[in-house]
Amino acid sequence: MSFWNKFGKMAHGRMSQPGADNGAGDETLDGELERVLTGFRLSVRAWSEAELSRPRTMVARSAHGWRLVAGWALGCALVAGGFSGGLYERHHKVEMAKIAAAQEAEHQKQLAAQRAQEEEDLLARVDSDIAREVPSAMEPLAQLMDADETK
Repeated sequence: MSFWNKFGKMAHGRMSQPGADNGAGDETLDGELERVLTGFRLSVRAWSEAELSRPRTMVARSAHGWRLVAGWALGCALVAGGFSGGLYERHHKVEMAKIAAAQEAEHQKQLAAQRAQEEEDLLARVDSDIAREVPSAMEPLAQLMDADETK
């Protein structure tokens, strides 16, 4: 008994025990199953031959080609834009750091000039205090002495 015959009997519940022969009913079932399977096989082959001999249409690739090119161009533009934006941001930060450093240096220079002026004023005041011949508290006594020397 072939595989397909056994399969057909098992599918229809006709095989009661393995190796048992059910008689003439099985032969009509086997013939009918063979006829159905042969018809199915022939229809599948006919369909395959029809599909194989069918004229095929060519897909217009020009529209897809331009879409592909446009997609790649847009993608490249986005990547270039992102990259240049990052470079500009970095350049901007560097320039701002340079400006801040220049302002800080100018501020330090002004502070140094202010300190130098304060020190100069202090030294001038000390020099004027030292340059007097007589301290201010002793001024009346110095005038008395000057009057005695002239006489």
